Amino acid sequence: MNVVLAILIALVTAAVGGLVGYTFRKNYTEKKIERTEEYAKRLYDDAVHKAEEYKKEKVLEAKEEILKAKAENDRERAENEREMRERRNEVQKNERRLIQREETLDKKASNLETREEGLNARAQDLSRREEELNQEHKEVEQLKDKQLAELERVAALTRDEAKQIVIDRVQKEAFHDAAAMVREIETQAKEEGEKKARNIIALAIQKCAADHVAETTVSVINLPNDDMKGRIIGREGRNIRALETATGVDLIIDDTPEAVIVSAFDPVRREVARVAVEKLIMDGRIHPARIEETVEKARREVDNQIREAGENAIFETNQHGIHHELVKLLGRLKYRTSYGQNVLKHSIEVSHLAGLMAAELGADVQLCKRAGLLHDIGKAVDHESEGTHVTLGAELARKYHENEEVVHCIMAHHNDVEPQTVEAVLIQAADAISAARPGARRESLENYIKRLEKLEEIANSFDGVDKCYAIQSGREVRIMVKPEDVNDEGIKVMAREIAKRIEEQMEYPGQIRVNVIRETRSTEYAK
Repeated sequence: MNVVLAILIALVTAAVGGLVGYTFRKNYTEKKIERTEEYAKRLYDDAVHKAEEYKKEKVLEAKEEILKAKAENDRERAENEREMRERRNEVQKNERRLIQREETLDKKASNLETREEGLNARAQDLSRREEELNQEHKEVEQLKDKQLAELERVAALTRDEAKQIVIDRVQKEAFHDAAAMVREIETQAKEEGEKKARNIIALAIQKCAADHVAETTVSVINLPNDDMKGRIIGREGRNIRALETATGVDLIIDDTPEAVIVSAFDPVRREVARVAVEKLIMDGRIHPARIEETVEKARREVDNQIREAGENAIFETNQHGIHHELVKLLGRLKYRTSYGQNVLKHSIEVSHLAGLMAAELGADVQLCKRAGLLHDIGKAVDHESEGTHVTLGAELARKYHENEEVVHCIMAHHNDVEPQTVEAVLIQAADAISAARPGARRESLENYIKRLEKLEEIANSFDGVDKCYAIQSGREVRIMVKPEDVNDEGIKVMAREIAKRIEEQMEYPGQIRVNVIRETRSTEYAK
């Protein structure tokens, strides 16, 4: 009973719920349809409104396009009409111009006809005058022949003989004037050339006035105390013998307080020994094995210094592309001196001087600077090889592929060969300037006096010499000869012989000028 009742209640509840749901759904659906219809109607009204507005806009745009096209047509029509007017005016101007030119041509034609008639009349007149002139010319020639015949009869000379006399006289006068002019030009050229040369050399020296420090063949090493001398000598002198054997120098240990002297002719060996001894003194361990090790280190250190010195010289003179072996040899010149003058500094100075003078004269500046830097390269090996430093330098330059012009400058800088180029002459001049200027080289007063006496002695040994003076600090020897014993040709031979004997018998820096003077005087007294 309860189950049936429950089923009935459930059925009734379901029926009531379905009825309520159907009613609610129907009402909701109807309202939704109404809202949808209203929304569709609004969309339709909006579309119609927008279509009307779009239509109006397009109509307005079309009207504007029509107006623009009409205005453009009107403007083009006006432009065409303006061009037509301009063309019409131009045609009218051309027509008027043609008419004027036709009138001008007519006038010119009439003028030409008039001038032609006048020219014909003048031509007839000229023909008549030409005939008269020809007649007069014939008469003049006849008179001239008569006068010449009379002159030949009076002077007893033919025409060719008289002409030759006049030509000879004119030639003599012309030769005299030409000789006087040549002498004047030569004198003026010499004066101006000497002045210009002095200015160039003075300017070069002024721009490149390098300082030179005089160096000797010994180096002094300072010691911390005198006890260090005994340690350097070692037991029975084994340390000092090891040092001298390893370095090839002489160590002089005397009574000089706290100092050891290193003596050697080779400056590189002397520098190696100095550096090695200083390292040994700082280290304190001095025995033969340590000495050999320290000398080897010092040798490598000096080699590095030599290479750096060569590279600095190349950088200072701006000469790149030089073979690395030549760079090392340049660095060795740092420890080479000539009459107290540092050869590397001298080479750098010659390079600058030659470059400055080449720039003034329009010569090859880079060639002069390169040749000036390498001109004494042979002095780096002249202690080790046979031959002069000039020959050795030229061989080294060829070996390491230097330009033949550079080799020629090296060969000619001491006149071993005759200079063939301007650059070679400039290297000679720069070398002489660097070596001869005051303070560049030093020598003792005794040697200086001996050299001057030797110069005068050589000059006085020749026959015909009256007086002789060594002047300009031994850079020139001036010789006066007896005019009755030596003629003008003889003084040239004497100057050459004296210069040759000086080269053979003396050693001197730079060059010595031999100046032989012959003077003839004639004196008369007016009474």
